[in-house]
Amino acid sequence: MSTITIEPLVGNYFRRSPKLYQNLKTTPHFSLNYSQKRNFISNATLRFSGCRTLPIRASSTEAAVIETSEQSNVVFTETFSLKRPERAEGKIAIRLDKGKDEENWHLSVGCSLPGKLILHWGVHYTGDAGSEWDQPPPEMRPSGSIAIKDYAIETPFKGETFQEVKIDISSKWSIAAINFVLKDEETGVWYQHKGRDFKIPLISHLEDDANVVGLKKGSSIWPGTLGKLSNILLKPESAPSKEESSSNDGSSVENRRFEGFYEEHAIVKETLFDNIVSVSVKQCPETAKNLVYIDTDLPGNVILHWGICHDDAKRWELPAMPYPAETVVFKNKALRTLLQRKEGGNGSSGLFTLDGGLSGFVFVVKLDENTWLNCKGNDFYIPLSSSKHESSAIHLEERKQNEESNSSQIVNSSPEENQTVSVYTDEIIKEIRSLVSDISSEKSRKTKSKETQETILQEIEKLAAEAYSIFRSSIPKISEIVVSEAEVSSPDVKISSGTGTGFEILCQGFNWESHKSGRWYKELHKKTAELSSLGFSVIWLPPPTDSVSPEGYMPRDLFNLNSRYGSFDELKVTVKKFHEVGIKVLGDVVLNHRCASHRNQNGIWNIFGGRLNWDERAVVADDPHFQGRGNKSSGDNFHAAPNIDHSQKFVRKDIKEWLQWLREEIGYDGWRLDFVRGFWGGYVKDYLEATEPYFAVGEYWDSLVYTYGEMDHNQDVHRQRIVDWINATNGTAGAFDVTTKGILHSAIGKCEYWRLSDQNGKPPGVVGWWPSRAVTFIENHDTGSTQGHWRFPGGKEMQGYAYILTHPGTPSVFFDHIFSGYRSEIGNLISLRKRNKISCRSTVEITKAERDVYAAVIDDKLAVKIGPGHYEPPSGHQRWKMAAEGNDYKVWELS
Repeated sequence: MSTITIEPLVGNYFRRSPKLYQNLKTTPHFSLNYSQKRNFISNATLRFSGCRTLPIRASSTEAAVIETSEQSNVVFTETFSLKRPERAEGKIAIRLDKGKDEENWHLSVGCSLPGKLILHWGVHYTGDAGSEWDQPPPEMRPSGSIAIKDYAIETPFKGETFQEVKIDISSKWSIAAINFVLKDEETGVWYQHKGRDFKIPLISHLEDDANVVGLKKGSSIWPGTLGKLSNILLKPESAPSKEESSSNDGSSVENRRFEGFYEEHAIVKETLFDNIVSVSVKQCPETAKNLVYIDTDLPGNVILHWGICHDDAKRWELPAMPYPAETVVFKNKALRTLLQRKEGGNGSSGLFTLDGGLSGFVFVVKLDENTWLNCKGNDFYIPLSSSKHESSAIHLEERKQNEESNSSQIVNSSPEENQTVSVYTDEIIKEIRSLVSDISSEKSRKTKSKETQETILQEIEKLAAEAYSIFRSSIPKISEIVVSEAEVSSPDVKISSGTGTGFEILCQGFNWESHKSGRWYKELHKKTAELSSLGFSVIWLPPPTDSVSPEGYMPRDLFNLNSRYGSFDELKVTVKKFHEVGIKVLGDVVLNHRCASHRNQNGIWNIFGGRLNWDERAVVADDPHFQGRGNKSSGDNFHAAPNIDHSQKFVRKDIKEWLQWLREEIGYDGWRLDFVRGFWGGYVKDYLEATEPYFAVGEYWDSLVYTYGEMDHNQDVHRQRIVDWINATNGTAGAFDVTTKGILHSAIGKCEYWRLSDQNGKPPGVVGWWPSRAVTFIENHDTGSTQGHWRFPGGKEMQGYAYILTHPGTPSVFFDHIFSGYRSEIGNLISLRKRNKISCRSTVEITKAERDVYAAVIDDKLAVKIGPGHYEPPSGHQRWKMAAEGNDYKVWELS
């Protein structure tokens, strides 16, 4: 049984409806909606400590209101609506069985989740180079199926506790693959496999897609030439002989017995239910104390995780004793109180008596170890004085406060920072004006070089990014700033950019198999001059540390640099050699997770060895596999190894010292940051400011947006997530432009070149929004090489390189493509880019984006077209000459 990531389509993420998650015990944090209704719950009599008894009357909404003649003493009364998640675990079962003979097979897709499910499916015919979705023959469609336009079929599931759809398949229909997704008819939610459609290949050459299920590498169910067999799914006793295995015509298949497959994929359906939590605050005149009453209709045991604030800094603190019944102290940072169940079991309530003179009452709601409810992503903040009643009850917590306050981290791991907008943006504007003044005043004296001016402009760009993080819109824009020199004076400016000069061309200097020789550093040492002559200015080397996995991505002892790629000394010599030929070197650093060297008293691997001998405190608390005693993760957990808790000061201190040691001892010029989805970008900012790299790039890789099995044209949601991460780093690092890679896949693979222009006529990836931080690529050690998780359309790689090597952004070239048949073509495109001084900030004018052709003019220096369609650059006073040409691509430059 395999457990995989199964996600609903991104387009439905914001529906108030069931969602599907990977079958893990962890649950995402959930937000609440806020409304100002003065409602409270149940008929009861409430006795406040030190005050007279107050009757409570029920309202029509099952809320209760505290009745008192002293209404002036009630300083706060509000009701918050919230969405409570309930999860139903189940499975998707896929079975492929042989029928009466080798020509007929039966496919069944079942699901144990409740609900009215629909199988939305289609087929891909052999020899069809067009869309992968088409309608099956009428004989193949189960009863009750209906056609969806001209490309799919929808078949309702049948059954009670286990629903199922059965499909008959015949070889006479020449079907190469079956694609499907599940649809919940009641809610409209679509369920996919790894963010893509499920695909069941019936012939062997379709097995490379990441969303393939069922068949093993090189397997096919069809005999003869239709299957293009290299291996057949056989019973163990009928394994093929060497002679049979080497047969190319499949003629020996007739005597073999085929086997099907059965797979189960664990899934979770999440349904959101409406609940409320009501808060009333009264100041008791007899004791001058604050009486806070919490009431909720949440079912089951409800724990209030709470504290108090003495001032407007909103820092969590412990109140003075005594505490309510059923209260425990949590890590000396907060209190946890089990609310009392109401009669009849319809909800819970609690009374909290607090000293006067306090600023506020802060809390979150804990339902179980993995479900915490907060207020729109933030802690509930309840003012405790009438003067503060007019202020909003929703306050963002500073990230620095979150680091100091364990309680606020527990419920809110989002990287949003609390800033007083007017003050903060005024400071940004002041700093931008200072930087502009620095350029203008220095320019008038002609004492600053062009390179320095460009570097200051980069700093301005980073400040604009900060402003963008506050006033976030769908498309980030950096406004033109016009300011008089007389308005400001020139300040001292410290430039620390991880984005280079803008003219970098990056080479990934390894693939997934490079560790196997044990002497990769020595092999690269021999290629330094060749890579320099091709025009590369930066090389990305593999992870250097001791690692549980030979590829280096499961690091253990960080200061031990003897790896499967070579020794410490060999690495140092190779880095020095690259510097001699003018190439900067990036180290591949894995900061998200680290493998332990020892087990704890429970037999769990979470005690680390070597110079950084951390214990469970360095591990996040919400990964169920490793019993961490840190705070909850600030990102997505990588469950194969302990996820490091970067909110811990000692962890950040040690990581900064390690990175600085790598800079000084090895000579790395910058970093490639692995799996940055796993921790907040603000920590990356901290690390980069401490190490001042020449260049840094993060790997933020997640699924693009698909609907009905087809990639959406609008991928703004996807690139926004990458831009948000860059923004969290304060613009100190770039990110791999996964959006552009994915769009190139569909545009080039399906001859849909119209995809390469967004709704505003700009490049549709990160490069269209923030080109100076976009590192474009078409393949790397994960997507290509022998892993092939997301391989670029075969034979069309040079179209991808014609795009990224002529467009803005920082292009990255994969090692396997350099030392292959593409070497000369890639070298020619790099030469064109350097000769015409195309940079990460170059301008793009898209002149054609149609079904079979895409064309653009870059910096009015280069014209490029990709695709089989026709295009010639604009004629007129400009004279263009052909500079590069290959399979379905051409590049011209001005003569």
